[in-house]
Amino acid sequence: MAEKIVQTTGRDALGAFAPDFAHFNDDILFGENWNNTDIDLKTRSIITVVALMAQGVTDNSIRYHIQNAKNHGVSQKEMAAVITHTAFYAGWPHAWAVFNIAKEVYAAPAEPQTDRERFQKEIFFPIGEPNPYGQFFVGQSYLAPVSTEQIPIFNVTFAPGCRNNWHIHHAKSGGGQMLICVGGKGWYQEWGEAARELHAGDIVNIPANVKHWHGAANDSWFAHLAIEIQGEEGSTEWCEPVNAADYENLK
Repeated sequence: MAEKIVQTTGRDALGAFAPDFAHFNDDILFGENWNNTDIDLKTRSIITVVALMAQGVTDNSIRYHIQNAKNHGVSQKEMAAVITHTAFYAGWPHAWAVFNIAKEVYAAPAEPQTDRERFQKEIFFPIGEPNPYGQFFVGQSYLAPVSTEQIPIFNVTFAPGCRNNWHIHHAKSGGGQMLICVGGKGWYQEWGEAARELHAGDIVNIPANVKHWHGAANDSWFAHLAIEIQGEEGSTEWCEPVNAADYENLK
């Protein structure tokens, strides 16, 4: 599931002067329309650039949408082909004007648009989709399978302030879990022990039948690989959330 697009430009610029227009811009055009998944965002971005170029729009509107297309994976080569193709139908002068804008946009390095995208640039493994076990977490977490054969390995990403509940990996023999930290700053704590600060490269070996929790620091994204150790009669027991005051006091 793609991250939801949220737009506030209409309300920021015209919220007081033209609230209805601001609503249509932010909630309908860039809300319902841009979040419709019948067309992927890369294709939708290309269509928008073509439509604006065909109308002769060469102001900041098309600059924004060329940047948006770049952010959604349209390469410089693809953008040049799009503008060239459209030129035969929309006019050569329009193409010259749009090419000048596109050259400026593609000359600048793409800037991640969200904190999640910025963190993705810092780690090797994908952040993935919203965690299907989210009911056992406080805050937003994400899950991405790295290996589903031989030894299951998942990349778990925590937004700032996110942590899972206390839980136990039960096993009659063997079992437990290993965490390999891949980015950001986080915490790991076993029941009755002090919390341990975690950074990229740290490894946590969690024995079976030990109550524990792990998650992000309050001010940082955090990601780790979770490796489930095979054991006899293994299961996971989810317990109560981490005490909020105890978590807030972690430094």
